[in-house]
Amino acid sequence: MIDLYTLGAIAGLTAATFIARSTLLLVGASLRLPAPVEAALRFAPACALAAIIVPDLLFAGGGTGLSWSNHRLLAGAAGAALYVAFRSVIGTIGGGMVVFWALEALA
Repeated sequence: MIDLYTLGAIAGLTAATFIARSTLLLVGASLRLPAPVEAALRFAPACALAAIIVPDLLFAGGGTGLSWSNHRLLAGAAGAALYVAFRSVIGTIGGGMVVFWALEALA
């Protein structure tokens, strides 16, 4: 059974999303951001992804995992090196996962 608080939260979030998106659709065509802001916003997806991934690589088991036993960190470093070498996103993901699986299998 859903309580009144949950229904209110769903309704409030629905209204906020609808207002934000419809306002952008109605006003967005006439609203132009300055060029430096648009250039900065191009980096937003990469920054958001880094904000999600980096803590997972650095913190293992509730503490800082800056050691050779942190397989996630080593696989992330290998993936970053592969990206620098080949500029391939698929190669980065695949290579990092192969390194991670190999380290886990050897542990």
